[in-house]
Amino acid sequence: MSSRKPIVLPDGFEHTTLRVPIAEIMPLREVPNSVRKSVKYGQIAASITEVGIIEPPVVVPDRQRSSRYHLLDGHLRLAILLERGDTEVVCLIALEDEAFTYNRRVSRIAIIQEHRMILNAVKKGVSEERLARALNVNIANIRAKRNLLTGICPEAVDLLRDKHVPLNAFTELRKMKPMRQIAAAEIMVAMNRYSTGYVKSIVAATPEDELVEKKQRAVRGLTEAQIELMSRESARLDREFKLIEQSYGADHLDLVLATAYLGSLLSSAPVVRYLAQHHPQLLTEFQKLTELQQAA
Repeated sequence: MSSRKPIVLPDGFEHTTLRVPIAEIMPLREVPNSVRKSVKYGQIAASITEVGIIEPPVVVPDRQRSSRYHLLDGHLRLAILLERGDTEVVCLIALEDEAFTYNRRVSRIAIIQEHRMILNAVKKGVSEERLARALNVNIANIRAKRNLLTGICPEAVDLLRDKHVPLNAFTELRKMKPMRQIAAAEIMVAMNRYSTGYVKSIVAATPEDELVEKKQRAVRGLTEAQIELMSRESARLDREFKLIEQSYGADHLDLVLATAYLGSLLSSAPVVRYLAQHHPQLLTEFQKLTELQQAA
């Protein structure tokens, strides 16, 4: 039987959790065998065995059938529960409009999600030693992830919440003041680049009044001219991002709908046969678009 209990959640979610039969949850993608054999998959499976589900999967109710749900986040956790033979799982319920903006195809836990999982586990009384054993890492790694967001402003955290950002990149983000952290996170998302080296370049291009501490006179490997060029480029990206942000929501929805329509066309054998005979190059491009959307 489904049950609800109060919980404090971010905007875009109902303020309850719901125990949902796993049979009523429809994943948006299959977990490939290559992922099932990965180290991350094994870590998640071990943590579930050791401490249970700490970060609940996120689902959105089906519009046609209220008892069914679409899985937005937690594909690996659900796959592991199915392998274990579990029949129910406690989920976070997303609002309907959140389905278009939430990262719906997460195939592995991002570092901020892992940080929150660790904090939740600690709050429930799980020791650092037990967590380290469950995740197959050393205690220093657990402590670093536990303190991951210290000095990071909430708006930057929200922008990077489902991105796979290296641990050391957050060390670089801490060198900047909150408003610059937000701008840096926006640039990272816009460019789809999250490496520590890229964040270091953003720090190097940051004016001193936007840094927590004054930068050294010379940045290793960069000349003054290169730093000045990076500063101008960073400012230009900031302006362009603000312009793109104004139309992103509508553009993203159009893209989702168009790709879904293409997918439905390519599921028809007569349509594929016709395109293959008369427009093979167009068919190839359509297939690439649908494959990219599925892998996103």
